[in-house]
Amino acid sequence: MIGRWLGNALGHAMVAAIVLITPANASAAAACDAPPDALGKFSPSTDADPPPLTPFFDAADVPRTFADFQGEALVVNFWATWCAPCVKEMPALDRLAEAVDGDGITVLALSADREGADVVRAFYDVNALNNLAVSLDRRMAVSRALGIPGLPTTVLIDRDGREIGRLVGAAEWDAPEAVDFLRRCLTDAAG
Repeated sequence: MIGRWLGNALGHAMVAAIVLITPANASAAAACDAPPDALGKFSPSTDADPPPLTPFFDAADVPRTFADFQGEALVVNFWATWCAPCVKEMPALDRLAEAVDGDGITVLALSADREGADVVRAFYDVNALNNLAVSLDRRMAVSRALGIPGLPTTVLIDRDGREIGRLVGAAEWDAPEAVDFLRRCLTDAAG
């Protein structure tokens, strides 16, 4: 009887120890493990470090940081009007922004264009992009701080301000399975 009780107690202690050593972002990792083909190049993050507080600038030239979006999940796309794959994926990002509006997910398109907000605004107008705010990554400062290897690259940040993963290259952001994945991945990450 004592042996059975001791065995059960040890078993419960082991389960408790496993729960205690599970990383805080384990549910996010599980939810983000199997991206759909539309996001095939997505790579989950191995650390949960918060993104840098390096400023980017909105259309009114006001400095912003990711901390300004506390409590929201972010899909942060680094792009430029002169980048052909970026140009191709921008309509999909615009449709994604519309699809996740109201879900606590914000799509930020940070332009590396040196000419400023007018160039980005004109690009949005010509391409009928109505759901993305004009945002500028001047001198690619945020890109460098995050170690972005090239354009386009998209970084997912959960509601707790942790990087969940990234995708280097263009993707079909508005594909239904991609939208579902982002909702699940970013919502589960917020735990």
